[in-house]
Amino acid sequence: MTAGRQTAGRQTPGPFNVMLIGQAGRLEYEALLFVASLRRADPGFAGRIFVAEPQPGGAWPGDPRMGRATVAALESLGAEVLPFEARHFGAAYPPGNKIEALAALPAGEPFVFFDSDTVITGPLSQVPFDFSRPAASMRRTGTWPEIELYGPGYTEIWKSLYDRFGLDFESTLDLSEPDEYWERYLYFNAGWFFGSDPARFGALFLDYALSVRDDPPPELALQSLDPWLDQVVLPLVIHALGGGRPGPELAGLDGAVSCHYRLLPLAYAREPDPVIEAIEAAAAPNRVKKVLKGHEPMLRMIYNGRGRKLRAEIAEVGLPRSEKALRNWLKRNGYWMR
Repeated sequence: MTAGRQTAGRQTPGPFNVMLIGQAGRLEYEALLFVASLRRADPGFAGRIFVAEPQPGGAWPGDPRMGRATVAALESLGAEVLPFEARHFGAAYPPGNKIEALAALPAGEPFVFFDSDTVITGPLSQVPFDFSRPAASMRRTGTWPEIELYGPGYTEIWKSLYDRFGLDFESTLDLSEPDEYWERYLYFNAGWFFGSDPARFGALFLDYALSVRDDPPPELALQSLDPWLDQVVLPLVIHALGGGRPGPELAGLDGAVSCHYRLLPLAYAREPDPVIEAIEAAAAPNRVKKVLKGHEPMLRMIYNGRGRKLRAEIAEVGLPRSEKALRNWLKRNGYWMR
């Protein structure tokens, strides 16, 4: 590992690995768009880019591998396809891909994981990660737990999880937030996270996830873990490894450096102009375009101009206040695609 360098008074890391998931269907096209955007936004990125691909068998039925054209395009951009076997989650819980794929990364080398539905808009290599203190995305809402009238509250639910694994609960609290308010408790979006060693991180992630899935504490009896399991367990892993909430030095993630857009109709409806420009510029080169046009949402939204039409219409009527309302509007007006 090479030493970091000073940029604007801050230490920036040496080369690190990036991992995302690619598999047959939407994710392979999103992965190609991600890699193309990273190469465009940060041509000096010196780390390795791994597109982790579940293999046939195990917990995935059929063949989940990407198409040959997608693999060729990824490799032409310098990405490495990284096979892994999904033994525990697979089709029953697709977000488990990110948990099981960590074991396939080079052990002992710092890594940053991104969900595939992310676009890179700035120089990722200049983000001053402190890999000894893992963190994850704070672009989240209070999706879990859902507090029931006569059930346990936030403190009881979260504390039961920390107690399960012998972790200190009190030190994770944001005491600037009121008791029993969701933001008081350590909670992340799993759209990006990082650490110093994927083997250690992944082993804890898998151990905690299987324990909570297979034998949840009684305080979770009224709670759904699908699709929230990864986001329920991630704070425990990060805390156990000495990390916590990201500091202001990481504001470029979910900011000027990356955007977790989630689905193209949502991106065109609500993301700022630089994000849309980055998506369209990354999709423009012929070697990328000829693959992405095989995915109907990208064909229609990016190349046929439907995304720009949606964006103009939203500018006229105004953006709905909640994501649920926005999704309903997109469906009513024929823009919903995934």
